[in-house]
Amino acid sequence: MKLVIQRVKAASVTAEGRTSGIIQAGLLVFVGIGKGDTFADADYLVDKLLGLRIFPDDTGKMNRSVSEAGGALLLVSQFTLYGDCRRGRRPSFDQAAAPEQAMALYSYFVERSRRGPVPVETGVFQASMQVHLVNDGPVTILMDSTDRSKRDAEPHVY
Repeated sequence: MKLVIQRVKAASVTAEGRTSGIIQAGLLVFVGIGKGDTFADADYLVDKLLGLRIFPDDTGKMNRSVSEAGGALLLVSQFTLYGDCRRGRRPSFDQAAAPEQAMALYSYFVERSRRGPVPVETGVFQASMQVHLVNDGPVTILMDSTDRSKRDAEPHVY
């Protein structure tokens, strides 16, 4: 799974002329599901997302999570995060999960996020959406569940 996380002052998503999700301060998160992704990948990324310290503390240092900052999440599915542009001019989406698998994992990711301490809004799965945001910082972070296995393989230095 891949996430593009943007710290926002406000964000909303509209599909088919209807606003499906709107938040004030918080995180706009684009969620991509790949062919080999599992529920364990979703669990890993939800835990990382909810604990991510990218909001400023009283001294201006990025030291607070979305919960500590009183923010919310806006989760938007985006299969194009798996676009591979290494060959030719048209991206290949071969590594993106099939819609049925992606829907199941995206729904799980949303429900798992809703068990956390912050409000969660969403886009509409498989819809053409318009996303509006006021980026804060700007702060944009990329997360990939494959980083978990890379981290576990590296020796820890204390």
